[in-house]
Amino acid sequence: MNHYFTDNRHLAQNRKEITFRFSCFTCRFITDNGVFCKDHVDAGSQLLLETIERHGPLGERVLDLGCGYGTIGIVLKKLYPNSAVTMAEINPRSLELAQENAQRNEVEVRCVHSDVYSGVEGNTFTDIVTNPPIRAGKDVVYRMFDEAYAHLETGGRLWVVIRKQQGAPSAKKRIHETFQNCEILARSKGYYILFAQKLLTLRENVTFCEKVNKC
Repeated sequence: MNHYFTDNRHLAQNRKEITFRFSCFTCRFITDNGVFCKDHVDAGSQLLLETIERHGPLGERVLDLGCGYGTIGIVLKKLYPNSAVTMAEINPRSLELAQENAQRNEVEVRCVHSDVYSGVEGNTFTDIVTNPPIRAGKDVVYRMFDEAYAHLETGGRLWVVIRKQQGAPSAKKRIHETFQNCEILARSKGYYILFAQKLLTLRENVTFCEKVNKC
């Protein structure tokens, strides 16, 4: 079986254009066989964008991890044009579409081929945003959560959308184990928006307290 998180460029093409209206923007995306949610923007991605807009703005360096054909990263770049957006994806067909869709929607983003974080090693971000590929399996999805910590700067934030029936409660627990915090920012139609922040380390907390004489 071919999945949207594998190299499935051998599939016959069936390109189509879909339209997505968000905030004051209308975006047009080219989709194809073998990509996630090719006929419309899924409700989870829409809820994630709505939640970020409500709780934003985002920081200077944003990673859309598992970007698919580019919906989340492109819309975020339109919402926050001063943020440098990197879109990472393992599926070559999806990544090619993401690059094309960025050009079609007149945004400047960086698109990289990446198995989880392999394509962005050495980089840190103020925000990591993901609609993870649940069908890739728990090991892959949990790597996305666990390794996010090392790829966020101090104070950086992780934003995740995941359905309750696909493991949102256990995902929340896993993220909390890594970040020592995780909250549910929104719920709708079975989707949860999970949010965690990379807090100061113990040593940094001590230094901070010494500086302000509040220990």
